[in-house]
Amino acid sequence: MAFRRPFLALAMLLGIALVSSTSSAEDRSIVVASTTSTQDSGLFGYLLPLFKAKTGIDVKVIAQGTGQALDTGRRGDADVVFVHAKPQEERFVADGFGVKRFDVMYNDFVLIGPKSDPAGVKGKDIATALKAIEAKGAPFVSRGDRSGTHAAELALWIIAGIDVASAKAAWYREIGQGMGAALNTASAMNAYVLSDRGTWIAFKNRGDLDVVVEGDKRLFNQYGVMLVNPEKYPSVKKELGQTFVDWLISPEGQVAIAGYKIDGQQLFFPDAAKKPD
Repeated sequence: MAFRRPFLALAMLLGIALVSSTSSAEDRSIVVASTTSTQDSGLFGYLLPLFKAKTGIDVKVIAQGTGQALDTGRRGDADVVFVHAKPQEERFVADGFGVKRFDVMYNDFVLIGPKSDPAGVKGKDIATALKAIEAKGAPFVSRGDRSGTHAAELALWIIAGIDVASAKAAWYREIGQGMGAALNTASAMNAYVLSDRGTWIAFKNRGDLDVVVEGDKRLFNQYGVMLVNPEKYPSVKKELGQTFVDWLISPEGQVAIAGYKIDGQQLFFPDAAKKPD
């Protein structure tokens, strides 16, 4: 039976090599915790195949509200965080959860509402529009999910001098879901809702909804990206994650972002060329 020993040894070596090769292939992937708008708008569906073709790295996206995405990063359950709530992102880095924050791109928020505009807000600035919605008790859908859009919406209510958090008014409905679900709910209710422009452009189930307020400088919407701190979480794939960050802010990644359009409309505008934070 001695002749079997070399055969068994060879089989074991081949098995180890196969497992090692498979493991290595599986390691060519990262997890990105990101806002729902980058997913719902179709941006990731456009960008990630380009990134994989360039680097061979697979990106698995966890699409959540920004607050939840940052929490995912704080637990070390993602390699990269790509969201849109700059004060929260800066705190994430300051607290040691992220390595460095970079601007990637921007677009803007828009107030969506029924074409009939029952609150009479069309063409007004955002603060005046929100005051009119509150005064008339017109239905308003809030994401209510600690997302970047939800944070921006709450800040705008404060600017308008309205405390929706304690009012608990019947006209104000929090759904605790992402942007697509909020738009679907607003469509079904014929209600007002704050949306990022990218998701709105990609949204198909518009019903009687349309953009009623846009262009106010307070509706600016900045996106940032951060590598989760590998010193805090050794499981973070530092090199692969940094490759994704570097690609997003590189000229090639920035051109790719600018090239994503729906019906000729550009959804996001790259701005990584600005001085990084």
